[in-house]
Formats: sequence, C-alpha cells, structure tokens
Amino acid sequence: MDKTPKRIAVVLFNLGGPDGLEAVQPFLLNLFSDKSILRLPNPFRAVLANVIARKRAPEARKIYSEIGGRSPLLPNTQAQAAALEDGLKDCGEVRVFLAMRYWHPMSDEAVMQVQDFAPDQVVLLPLYPQYSTTTTASSLRVWREAAQAFRFDCRTHVVCCYPWEGGFIDALAGLIRPRVDEAAQHGRPRVLFSAHGLPEKIVKAGDPYQWQCERTAAAIVRALAIDGLDWVSCYQSRVGPLKWIGPSTEEEVERAGRDRVPLVVVPIAFVSDHSETLVELDIEYRHLAERCGVPYYARVATVGTAEAFVAALRRLVLAAIAADRPMISGEIDRLCPADWAGCPMDAAAGRM
Repeated sequence: MDKTPKRIAVVLFNLGGPDGLEAVQPFLLNLFSDKSILRLPNPFRAVLANVIARKRAPEARKIYSEIGGRSPLLPNTQAQAAALEDGLKDCGEVRVFLAMRYWHPMSDEAVMQVQDFAPDQVVLLPLYPQYSTTTTASSLRVWREAAQAFRFDCRTHVVCCYPWEGGFIDALAGLIRPRVDEAAQHGRPRVLFSAHGLPEKIVKAGDPYQWQCERTAAAIVRALAIDGLDWVSCYQSRVGPLKWIGPSTEEEVERAGRDRVPLVVVPIAFVSDHSETLVELDIEYRHLAERCGVPYYARVATVGTAEAFVAALRRLVLAAIAADRPMISGEIDRLCPADWAGCPMDAAAGRM
C-alpha cells in the first residue's frame, strides 16, 4: 500500500510586516502583544503593548517611508513560496501557503486556506533558520491555536530549525565570496555575521537562538575556506533598557572604524529583505561606517530565492515527511546541547 501523501500543504512561517503606513501601529501592537515577546501577564502586557506601539509608531513610519511605505517581506516571501512550490512539483499535488505572525496573512487565514485545500499532510516550515522561543515557537503556538479553533485536524510535521543546513550555508557562502574579494581591495576584510538580537535574559532562560546563530556563522566560515578570515558574530536591533546579547553590530562597525578595516556585513538570521536589512544595515550602519572611517562597507544580500536555498527548503520538507515524527531539525532529531532547555525537541519527546 502506497503511503506517500498525494496532497501536501507546506506552510511558511515568517514575521510579516505592515503593508502600508496606516498598518504600522497595528503591526507593532500585534508584535508587542505577543506573550513570547513581552513576557508579562495580562492585563499588564496589553496595556504596555498599546503604550509601546503608540510611542514607536512615528519612528517606525519614518523607517518604512524610506523603503516605499511598506514592508517588502510579504512579496519576498511570496516569491520564496512560488520557488519552493515549483521545486516540489514532482512530489505530488503540493501547495505552499504563508502564515505571518504579526500581519496578514496570519495563521487563522492560512489555516482556512489549507483546510480548503484538504491536504493529506502538512509541513510547517519556518523561515527562521535558527530556532527561538520568540519566533518559531510563537508562530507554532498561534498556528496550533488557529487549527484548534477551526477544528482543522491533519497529520502535521514541523521543521524546527536548520542553522547549518548545507544549501542554506552554500547559498550564503556564494553571496559572500564576491563581496569579500571586493573588500580585499581596500585592506584585509572583516566579516560581520549579523543576526537580530535578543534580551540576554531570554537566552539565559534556555533559548538556543544565540548558540545556533554562532554555529551558522562558523559553518559559513568553513564553507568559505578563506585562510585567516577575520570574522565576528554580532547582533543588531537592540531596543529598550534590558541587557541584550552581544557584541552589537553597531559596536562592531565602530570598532572596524578604529581599526580602519573594510567591512562585509552578512545577515544570517534573515532569509529575505525587510526593514532590518534595507534600513538598519543598508542605511543606518552604512552611514555609521562612513562617520567612523570604515574604508569599505558592503552588505551581503539575503538568500531569498537562491537556488541552493530553495533546494535546502525542499530537502527539509521531504525529510519532515519521511521522518514521520512530530518534529525534526534537519537531518537529526536534536541539534542543541542539553543545556539549552528551550529546544523544542524536549517537548516533542514528551519531556516538557
């Protein structure tokens, strides 16, 4: 008896972004209302989320005004979905859907679309290569809540993370090499592997995100195989009074200025462009580099629809189905050491 699923739904998780300036404050409200982000009980979280969203909205609208008045994340993710769907066309009837966390289409919309498709199996695939309780876990939680609310019951597989999956690493290495070669004309280059930061207390509570980001960077360095490469793992987008993991990308740009070394900045936790790459890295940190005397500054593109990355996503989907287990992590069940209690493998094995 052939047990191969004939209709497969793949759901790509991403954060989402405002589709117009009028959506900026509601988007921020959704973000800060997430109990995985603002870890306070209600009603305190709801009150504080409203205050933060109102306070940050004017500056956020200025940021989005610099990139056309909206986030490009949705069309970029739609392009990735189309490329992956094309890559899976030999695997039966496959449809790829989007479930954004903080703006449309969100999980309730995606569940209804998947339900109408009536698949045999569902694969939930985050576009967050490194697992965090603030991203993947949050997206999984709201998906499950929406599925329960709509009484959608289908065999579901989850890809939790792929921090050093070969195609992801190869795609980034291929984008980095020419920028390092260009930078080398201005001195010995330094590569900054920049990821979105987290408050230190979240990592100390067992979130494996920082550990995985640093392994992603190390895997890329191995793939580049450039003798004596000067590189640093760092973290951007710090906000608020809490202590965040470091070093910060801003501090590393300033240090490069003092050292007078050319910089190649690589976004390793973002797989498509949005405000953190197009504004923070391309505009704000570039201007900082110029002010600090950095002789050359280049930002490497995100992997987007790079052939190697799309092939990696295809492998992850097929591995998830073949594994026939509730959760997988690329090729093995658990990537993170036992110290990282936030690893979802514990929950999958019934240990949490």
